[in-house]
Order: sequence, then C-alpha cells, then structure tokens
Amino acid sequence: MSILNSKIPEGPLAEKWSKHKANIKVVSPANKRKLEVIVVGTGLGGASAAASLAELGYNVKAFCYQDSPRRAHSIAAQGGINAAKNYQNDNDSVFRLFYDTIKGGDYRAREANVYRLAEVSPNIIDQCVAQGVPFGREYGGLLANRSFGGVLVSRTFYARGQTGQQLLLGAYQALNRQISKGNVEMYSRHEMLDVVKIDGKARGIIARDLVSGEIKRYGAHAVVVATGGYGNVFFLSTNAMGSNGSAAWQCYKKGAFMANPCFVQIHPTCIPVHGDQQSKLTLMSESLRNDGRVWVPKKKEDAVKLQKGEIGPNDIPDEDRDFYLERRYPSYGNLVPRDVASRAAKERCDAGFGVNAEGKAVFLDFKYAIDRLGKDVIAARYGNLFQMYEKITDVDPYKNPMMIYPAIHYSMGGTWVDYNLMTSVPGLYSIGEANFSDHGANRLGASALMQGLADGYFVLPYTIGDYLADEIMIPKIDTDAPEFEEAEKEVTGRLEKLYNIKGSKSVDYFHKKLGQVMWDYVGMARNAEGLKKAIEMIKEIREDFWKDVKVPGDLDNLNPELEKAGRVADFLDIGELMARDALDRNESCGGHFREESATEEGEAKRNDEKFTYVSCWEYKGESEEPTLHKEDLVFENVKLTQRSYK
Repeated sequence: MSILNSKIPEGPLAEKWSKHKANIKVVSPANKRKLEVIVVGTGLGGASAAASLAELGYNVKAFCYQDSPRRAHSIAAQGGINAAKNYQNDNDSVFRLFYDTIKGGDYRAREANVYRLAEVSPNIIDQCVAQGVPFGREYGGLLANRSFGGVLVSRTFYARGQTGQQLLLGAYQALNRQISKGNVEMYSRHEMLDVVKIDGKARGIIARDLVSGEIKRYGAHAVVVATGGYGNVFFLSTNAMGSNGSAAWQCYKKGAFMANPCFVQIHPTCIPVHGDQQSKLTLMSESLRNDGRVWVPKKKEDAVKLQKGEIGPNDIPDEDRDFYLERRYPSYGNLVPRDVASRAAKERCDAGFGVNAEGKAVFLDFKYAIDRLGKDVIAARYGNLFQMYEKITDVDPYKNPMMIYPAIHYSMGGTWVDYNLMTSVPGLYSIGEANFSDHGANRLGASALMQGLADGYFVLPYTIGDYLADEIMIPKIDTDAPEFEEAEKEVTGRLEKLYNIKGSKSVDYFHKKLGQVMWDYVGMARNAEGLKKAIEMIKEIREDFWKDVKVPGDLDNLNPELEKAGRVADFLDIGELMARDALDRNESCGGHFREESATEEGEAKRNDEKFTYVSCWEYKGESEEPTLHKEDLVFENVKLTQRSYK
C-alpha cells in the first residue's frame, strides 16, 4: 500500500477545487501576524507567493541568490502565458485547456491538479492586467492571443517576445510593495544550502551570504521552495548559468520525495551548439513556429552542400524543401508539442539532412510569412527575437532562415507534492517548476508561466493556511535549537570538504563531463544499456570530483567557484537519480523516449498497464540506493489513448 497521500478531494472534477477551498482551515488576520513563512526563490512562483502571503498578513522572509529578485530566470521566458479566456471565440474552455495539458503531458499528470491549473488561469490574466503588464493587444484594444504547440486554439497571451520579463516585473512590484511595508524581509545574494526539520516539520533553512561567505540560520513556521528546475545537470541548457537543483535536492535529502526526475523537456527551437567552449544555449521562442516553417532539404546532396558551405538556404527551391512537420503532422503542422518536434528534428539530422557544418540543425523560415503579411507585421510580433538571433549568429532572419536544434529547457519532474502543494515533509511546500505537479511527461508551451503564477497567486495562499491553522500556538522558531546547530555544522563541513580538496581540475571540467554523459545517454533518446552505462560513468565522475576538484579563492568570502562546486556536487547526484528513474520507466512518454518502446513510425509508445504512475524516490543515505514509491494515476474524465497530432 502506498505511503503517499495526494489529498485529492472527492467529487466531480469541476467542483474539486471550490469544495476543497470551502473545507480547508483558515487562519484569522490576527493569527497570521504571529506566523512566519520562508520563500526561497523570487521567480514568478516565489515572487507571487511571497507578495500574496505578505498581503494576507503573514510575516515573510524571501531569499534569492541573485543581486535582485527581478534577476530570477523567469525573466528569460519569451513566448507567452496560457489562459482559458476564449477571447478569440474559437471554442476554447477550461476543459479544453485541461485536456490539452493532460494530453500534451502524455497522460502522466494528475487530473485534479491540471484541472485546477486550467480553472484559475483566467484569474492570472486579470491579475496581471491590473498590475499593468503590457500584454499585446489587437487594433481595437482587446488583448491579443497567439497559438502555441499541441493545441488547435489561440489562448496564449503575450508581451511581444519578453512575456516572462513583463510578468516578473508585475510580481516584483507586488513583492516590492510588501517589502516597503515591512511585511517581507528580502535577502538577496543568499543561497539556501539546507532545510531544517524540528520534530519532523520544516522549521527553517540554512543559507550562505554569497557576498561575505557567512553561514546564517533562518526560522519559520513553514518553508516554500520555488527554485526552478535542474536542467543545468546537462551543462548546456537554455537555463541561466546560475540555475540549479540544489535547494530541491537538499529537501530530498531531508525526506521530501523526488517525483519523475527523468521527465525533462527538450525544446525544439534553440540556437544550435557552436564549438566546445560554449557555456549555455539560447532559446528561440516557440511562438516563432506560428509564422516560421520548419524544413530541411529533400535531397541529401543539398544537405551535404549546405554543411560544406557550398550553397545557402535561399539557393534551394521550394519544391526541394521538406517541410517535414507539415508532412508528418498535417493537423498541427509546425505547432506540434515540443517533444514531438524535437524528436522529428533529431530524426532528420540523424538521417543526414542537417543543415549546419555539424549536421545538427534544421531551418525555421519566415520568408513565407513575410511574403504573406509583410516585414512590418513580423517585426512587430518578433522583432526583439530576430534582433537577438542576429546578434548571436550574425545572420539576418528577415533575409535567411534561422537555424535551430533541440536543447534541454525545462524540468517536468521535481519535488513530489500533494494537492495542497506540500511535500512529504510537513510544512515544506514546493511550487512552480520546482515541483512535479502539472505537466506530466511533457510541458506545453506557455504553461510554465501559467503554473508559476497559479501556484503563487491563487493556490498556495489558500492551501498553506490549512497547515498553518494548527501552528498558531507555536512560538517564533528558535534558531539556537540543536537542529539548527546540527544543520549548520553539516553545511559548513561540506563546504570545508569541497574547499580543502585542493585538486587539479576546475568545477566546470567535471560539470562538462557530466553534461556530456547526460546528453549522450539520458538525453533525447534513451535505452537500458546506455542508462546503465551512464549510472556507472556518473559514479566515476563523482569519485574523481571529490578527489580532484580545485576550488580557488577564500572559504569565508565572495567565491562563485565554491557556489558552483556545491551545485555540481548536487548535479552529480541528481544525474544519477534521473538515469535510475529513466531505467525503471521502460516505456516512452512525452520527453522520456525509450528506444525499446517506439511505434513503427518512431513515435513514443506508452505502456499504460505498467507505468500509469508517478515515480516517487525516497532518499535512503549517501551510499544507499533510493527507494521507489508509486502514486497511481487515476483517469476518470479523459480516456487514455496513444497521442496523435497527425
């Protein structure tokens, strides 16, 4: 029998959330003032949660490792945010958004959580418009929408190609208002290095002041982790270079289960890798697939000439271009989901039709849209993205097609949470990309921003009260308690151990080595042999890391290399768990593609009889194998079918 209780309410799907809100406990305004909440991370999830909880009257401490909350990686999101407003009158609805998200995630997410996400999505747009977020508008002044992958309606609201930045500025100003009122204490340049438990409940964190190097203790009645995903385990990803999985990993080591860690998203439209000295990859928004057409040459000899630089893309006539997404998926065309588009690009490149020198790129062409709509319209929609592409590649996308190739982008897996967004550790919550909650095995485009803001503005402020209502008699948490002392000792000991290795190789040397193993064996295509090999290779890299890593600088001072060393040590552990999870899940679903489980046409083939569950891994100790628990997924409102976007 499962030890997991997801706390999904009884009753019809459409009534679960409203009934749940009616039944959970509430904290009075006077009692809220007695309670403290720590929020780690200030992206869309963290900033909106901290602002909302402070507005309700809780005393909030917010933490970020950046020099300002507005530098969180949410700022990099480009394309848009989904909401079931049906402004285009194209038959969108809450149920359609729910169904598209369940189907897009290849039926590996909870129905109740996904429906709630769709249900609260319209409120997010109203909230952000009230904050002054400058969403794109139509000529008459109404909010505009565009389409994104995996759907047949237009429900994505956007602010040109910088939607994440504008939404984060909205959340940031709400947060700043609470900071100025004294309801939020903001700790920038502080990194959480451990969570502290007292009597089994989360009661605070240990953080390092990244400027002074000082280790500090912070207590609270509840802790909320909103620290994003672990995509940088691959070294090269679209994530900011500071993005890491360490906070979530420390929660895992203190008893919070990790769910579906092998579910990571490969984004199909990224600028291809160029050389071996690159430190990160650049995303080109999925919104570009609204007007850009993806193609490779039909003739292999044309592809070879492109690879050698003997001809350019404009030298190939239309009849010799293979618009392979439109050919293979006529209903959705270029707007198939990300996992489908990524695998299709890989298949063409593996077959020898890649278009750059390495044969690892396809074209995204705007010639046809410019001919149809005019350059000015395309510039108004995507101008900043085109400018960014030209600055990086020195190619003008108004005159030549963009080159794109899949890259690691988002983590669907993460900390396991129940319906209230609480982990398996009482009082420890996880929201946004840090949890596993809403996207199954593949996230639809423009749904990350939706989930972060839904969790922070409209879900957590209700559900956290159900737990805190029983904590009102608990006095202010004493950070001199032995549990804090023990946690600080562990953190200090680990940092000293890393610093005192005094090896010969840089942190990046090991990170790159790990990333290569992850991309080769735990990347876009996986098989049992490769995954077993990856586990052994990661163990070897870890052993070498703890013997031979070199951390320069001072221990008790500003030291970015020490920060990186701690994160890479965690990435080595995360990478191994991802490979274990991928090995256990002997089926293909969404972004998890096992070569042993494919249809005759090369599409992902699920095994619903054996794998309709959430994989929940429990930490058992440093050199012990983790224990797998399974949360069965029950589908009462959608029928499990093999996904088809044809």
